[in-house]
Amino acid sequence: MSSSHDFEVIDPQTVIDPNVDQPRIAAAVHEILLAIGEDPERDGLKDTPARVAKAYAEIFSGLHQDPAAILDKSFDIGHSELVVVKDIPFYSTCEHHLVPFHGRAHVGYIPGEGGKVTGLSKLARLVDLFAKRPQVQERLTTQIVEALETHLEPRGAIVVVECEHLCMSMRGVKKPGTLTTTSAVRGQLREPATRAEAMSLILGR
Repeated sequence: MSSSHDFEVIDPQTVIDPNVDQPRIAAAVHEILLAIGEDPERDGLKDTPARVAKAYAEIFSGLHQDPAAILDKSFDIGHSELVVVKDIPFYSTCEHHLVPFHGRAHVGYIPGEGGKVTGLSKLARLVDLFAKRPQVQERLTTQIVEALETHLEPRGAIVVVECEHLCMSMRGVKKPGTLTTTSAVRGQLREPATRAEAMSLILGR
């Protein structure tokens, strides 16, 4: 989903979403501090509501961005073989508990008939776009592969995501270091031989 508002780009990795209502978030955080028995007026917490509001405008900045704006530029270079960008680090936020999960994404595709490819950095930015919103890992994986299908029209696409979820590490079952792996595969990469080639490239550290 795109917006008529301009995003504030601090640097290529830091984008502030103007659609986020920072005063409303700050007021809500103030109430949360009161609800847990804290004093939001003490020195250490006085500016916390505003800081959290600004942080949310950054970590949820993907919510109103359109993947088409990232994948709008492609190059017809006649390349017909598998392209894989692996070990793309990212942070996201679990929509169930609003605590982080983090990990690495591996993105691959086989260009379509015209050999249309996109810039390698675009794939990393695509991962960030979908990661920077309230999210679950399964949906994140599917959204990335579907964006590739829609905008690049590849003959095949694969996305593998490996994450540690802090909602499992710091609360609940408290199992730090546990990894969850999800994958989404489309087109020719569903065929055993091409899928095996992609997975060997992804898993070959």
